[in-house]
Amino acid sequence: METVYLCIVVFLLCLAVFDLFVGVSNDAVNFPQSSVGVKVANYRTIVIIASIGVFLGAVMSSGMMDVARHGIMTPSQYSFEEVMTIFLAVMVTDVIILDVFNTLGMPTSTTVSLVFELLGGTFVIACIKMFGDGALMFSDLMNTEQALKVIIAIFVSVAIAFVFGVIVMWLSRLVFTFNYRKHSRYSIGIFGGIAFTALSYFIFMKGLGKSPYISAEVREYIDANTKFLLLAIFVVSTILMQILHFCKVNIFKLVVLLGTFALAMAFAGNDLVNFIGVPLAGLSCYQDFTANANGASDTTFMMTSLMESAKTTPIWLLGAGVIMIIAMATSKKAQNVIKTSVDLSRQDEGDEMFGSSRAARAIVRFSQNMNGSISSVVPAGVSDWVDSRFSKKEADPKDQELAFDVVRAAVNLVLASMLITIGTNLKLPLSTTYVTFMVAMGSSLADRAWGRESAVFRVTGVLSVIGGWFITAGAAFIVSAVVCLAMFYGGIVIKVAFMALVIYLLIRSNQAYKKKMSSENTDNIFQLMMRTRDPELVWDMLQRQVSRTQSYVCKFSLEQFNLIVDGFQNENLKDLRRSARELKQETNELKKFRRQEMLGLKKCPPEVAVERNTWFHLGANSNQQFVYALRRMLEPIKEHIGNSFNPVPQEFVDEFEPIQRKINELMKLTENFISTNRFESYRDVLADADQLKDELSVLRKQHLDRMQKANGNADFQVSLVYLNLLQESQQFLSAMRHQLRAAKKFAE
Repeated sequence: METVYLCIVVFLLCLAVFDLFVGVSNDAVNFPQSSVGVKVANYRTIVIIASIGVFLGAVMSSGMMDVARHGIMTPSQYSFEEVMTIFLAVMVTDVIILDVFNTLGMPTSTTVSLVFELLGGTFVIACIKMFGDGALMFSDLMNTEQALKVIIAIFVSVAIAFVFGVIVMWLSRLVFTFNYRKHSRYSIGIFGGIAFTALSYFIFMKGLGKSPYISAEVREYIDANTKFLLLAIFVVSTILMQILHFCKVNIFKLVVLLGTFALAMAFAGNDLVNFIGVPLAGLSCYQDFTANANGASDTTFMMTSLMESAKTTPIWLLGAGVIMIIAMATSKKAQNVIKTSVDLSRQDEGDEMFGSSRAARAIVRFSQNMNGSISSVVPAGVSDWVDSRFSKKEADPKDQELAFDVVRAAVNLVLASMLITIGTNLKLPLSTTYVTFMVAMGSSLADRAWGRESAVFRVTGVLSVIGGWFITAGAAFIVSAVVCLAMFYGGIVIKVAFMALVIYLLIRSNQAYKKKMSSENTDNIFQLMMRTRDPELVWDMLQRQVSRTQSYVCKFSLEQFNLIVDGFQNENLKDLRRSARELKQETNELKKFRRQEMLGLKKCPPEVAVERNTWFHLGANSNQQFVYALRRMLEPIKEHIGNSFNPVPQEFVDEFEPIQRKINELMKLTENFISTNRFESYRDVLADADQLKDELSVLRKQHLDRMQKANGNADFQVSLVYLNLLQESQQFLSAMRHQLRAAKKFAE
């Protein structure tokens, strides 16, 4: 039996390594993102600074390991078998949740997953034990007070981070404005001093100061002289920052780098328990069982040892820190992914990731009404002065090319690292993702980054992310409870089955991610368009973007047309279903492309935008009409084939074959005109398309006559479907003509 549990412990440790890599790829980009976004240094320098912070945070994080040991359960009431079942269920659930949420593209949090997985597994075993022993209560089996404290801290931190982000950013912008170089002559020293003092207090004095690696005399001195040390640090750092400013050093960039280090350290110190806390607790259980069982079985040996604080061997912490650093430096995902928080908090307009929701519209409308009420009370002079401090007209053109400037980046990093470090020092596993995201949202709201034309989309995005967090909590609790229940009653067979499932999910997830990355379009024309301030250059890029979209739609539509027709003739239901999926996906993609291109059109020279506006919308509508015609063509065909009705008569197939061939020829010519931007003989194509539409009209009339003469025959149902194919083929050709004409006029 010991061999079985040894295999389980090894499996848990292997999952810990996987969690470290995945966790850094998903979460660790939260702390270098701001410094990379505002380009305070090259990526290598930023990674080195963040790596030092991660390493120190990992080494100093042993106190957080108690959350996994006795933060949720009361381990003295559980046997070795029960505790190992809970820990295995937690790690298995973690991989399942991660795989499902990554597949759905929904946000998740390692902290919330860990806490609610522990809750779910412990709750199930506690219910089983209470059912077997009526004298036991939840308060005996679960650390309900600490669990409630942890849960409240996680979700309250969302509101606290948002509110503080709004307040601190509003005050900072009021002081520095968007032309911070002009308005920071004497105030920058105080700002830098406050930032450095706050980080010093919460990291060096509360973090390193509590470390077991520092002598007791030093710790006692820090505790006894905290106020004096804070005052001294503030005075010295303020003077030093002011001197550096006079020496032409950009203090904001310095604070951003310091904040990157602080947030990396806070992340490692706070979130490391999410990755290795449970596996190390399982290892501790196994070591205690093998050393002290003295003949007791795995069902009778109680895990009282977990009640003690974790004495994590430094080598485990060092190893975890090294793995996190390697993952951060080498992970392509960590380097390439654009975080949702940056997209939702950027200062300029861009492609909105989220649509509009009823809740978001209600919130925005309420906020506008409230803002109007407040503005009517505030004196006009005060309101005008505040507006002048938030004016973007004097902003440096270089800053306008970034998602946001260094003032907001400094506020985001310093404030987020402070809040997370407070939670770490209180031994509350706050979610790094939650805090950094909500601070960024609060600061972007205060910075007036959410304009009237983007606010509803940004609010929808925030609500979607927060909703994803709550779904994470519920899913983690339920799945962990079910998995734990199955393992408890299924024994070693079910445990092995779940371990095999996890291995399969990891392999499949890795393959799916590689496939996704290889198929992604790496062309960043739209991103360049949004960052470019030259209207003429924007117009050139917009023409390329529109041409690329229309060319792709031509190829895609022709492919789907042939897939539908061939599926109809060959009774291939699989191809028809695939076409339905791809057409639905393309509908959503076209909406996104249209919005991107409209944003680009707004940045073009006004006279060009007005002149080409009609042709732009005609082309965009034609793209959508292609898809709509194909979907109308597909639905009756798919229903007919799905119900196994009569096949298409060979007469219809032979009749439509020349039509299909001519449509292919015209569509390929159209795609070639658009992709090469050469329209010399486009009128011939328009004329041929008109002629083919006339042929289809004649064919439709002949087919109607044929249906009337053969009234009541067995092929009446398929004749109706064929009639619809002829009608939608005409609409397909009309969309092609409109698109070709619009593409030529737009490109002229």
